[in-house]
Amino acid sequence: MPTENAGKLRIVLDTNVYISAFTHPQGPPFRLWKQARSGTFRLLVSPAIVRETAGVLRNTFAWAEDRIIRRAKLLVRLGEVVSPAITLAVFTGADEPDNRILECAVTGEADVIVSGDHGLQRLKVYHSIPIIRPIDALRTLGGLPSRD
Repeated sequence: MPTENAGKLRIVLDTNVYISAFTHPQGPPFRLWKQARSGTFRLLVSPAIVRETAGVLRNTFAWAEDRIIRRAKLLVRLGEVVSPAITLAVFTGADEPDNRILECAVTGEADVIVSGDHGLQRLKVYHSIPIIRPIDALRTLGGLPSRD
């Protein structure tokens, strides 16, 4: 039986895309978030992505705890929650949290990863999953005109 999400792109947004969308309500990350909220694509999230996003909003942007909780609940409600049973070690050191993005994408069988992170972008593809910039995701989804 087909569902309302059948045929929609399955997309993992990197934590930096959420942070940009939530703290700067303009530009490509915000427009992607609006498209996720409207159901243009199937958003994949993992508990680790939600925790990291909440941590950055708390520690870097000093958001109030009730506001963080509301945003985390919205992420979980809008997204398909993926609980990876794999642990990857593609990145180490300060970039180690980027492994959580890859784990979510692989486990959730994502069609694409959207990231503003240069380390992830340098991979270009991981397990046949393209890694693209927010602006390119908007072009793919029809949210921006194509380049001439």
